[in-house]
Amino acid sequence: MPDVRIIVGPDVVADAALLQEVAERECAALDVTLGREGEAVVVVSSDPDLAGQFPGAVWLDLARNDHGPDIHGRGVAGLTWAVRRAVHRRRHPGEIVAYGTHPDQWAELHLPPGPGPHPVVALVHGGYWRSIWGADLMDALCVDLCERGFAAWNLEYRRPDLHGWEATAADVTDGLRRLATLEAPLDLGKVAVAGHSAGGQLALRAAADLAADEKPGNGPGLSAALAVSLAGVLDLVEGDRRWLSSGAVRSALGAVGPAGPGLAPGLTQRPTGVEPMTGAEPSLYESELFNSVYGDASPLHRLPLGVRQLIVQGRSDDLDLVDFARRYARAAKEAGDDVTYLEMSGDHFAVINPKAPIWQTTALAIANALR
Repeated sequence: MPDVRIIVGPDVVADAALLQEVAERECAALDVTLGREGEAVVVVSSDPDLAGQFPGAVWLDLARNDHGPDIHGRGVAGLTWAVRRAVHRRRHPGEIVAYGTHPDQWAELHLPPGPGPHPVVALVHGGYWRSIWGADLMDALCVDLCERGFAAWNLEYRRPDLHGWEATAADVTDGLRRLATLEAPLDLGKVAVAGHSAGGQLALRAAADLAADEKPGNGPGLSAALAVSLAGVLDLVEGDRRWLSSGAVRSALGAVGPAGPGLAPGLTQRPTGVEPMTGAEPSLYESELFNSVYGDASPLHRLPLGVRQLIVQGRSDDLDLVDFARRYARAAKEAGDDVTYLEMSGDHFAVINPKAPIWQTTALAIANALR
């Protein structure tokens, strides 16, 4: 197992003992040791010159820094994620593949042992669409999936706080389509797209887009055999109205306004699972913003998606996410989609923790669906 070395720059303003405690705790959880000659290196600093002295290291900036660090803007807790990324990179290194010209347009391909072809799980990270969160959130699942015989495609994308919603939506779809062009032993008939938190919304929306691509006249393309929401944000309208994660939905997509849902022109019935507010004006679904953005992006309002789905939710998570998941699963079934709902004990991150029962059950369900 790789040992871990932490390099703390002189510019870092943090309690040294606390940094030591965080690093030791995470190393113990990963069954590695903290030492001066570790193979897995983390550089904690805002200084790119210092980070550049350690090729292959994970560069962590405790502060927000949109210009280079692997992980930034998560404070002292970011050291936990940096140690995980450094260790997982050593345990199961992947291949970085670009699908665009921007530095955030890439994915990391992890292959299991054996000649293949391997079934694929494409992973879309969450973080409430904010740039301080990245693909490292899904590193542990990449390792776990490879140990289960899957290829893992860990997707990074431009986040809307810096690049706008259209860039985010396009990147996720384009990053998934890039799979079809790889020269790798992949079974493209057995592809699952799984997203965590905000990534759950992105994964389900992208799976629906890929399903639409498969319609007659659209030519060949990649399709998802299964779409998986891991504690996903599946109702963007209520997510905005309830000010989820301090206004994350509105920050990413824009405001839908205070009015409750009515009927939009062209809708013959209210979207399944959406109940009207007493006395509300019927302006929400008639708004240009809803029809151009929310109606396309919100999984609940996109139904039916036309793809098999697995909706996974921890009971100890944010109660609004539990509400979204339950209502969404019911609505998707009523709309005619093939949906399995899995709710077990666990918090928001248990669903991406390989040691958690809820993830282990999820992984078995994915395997069964891709047989």
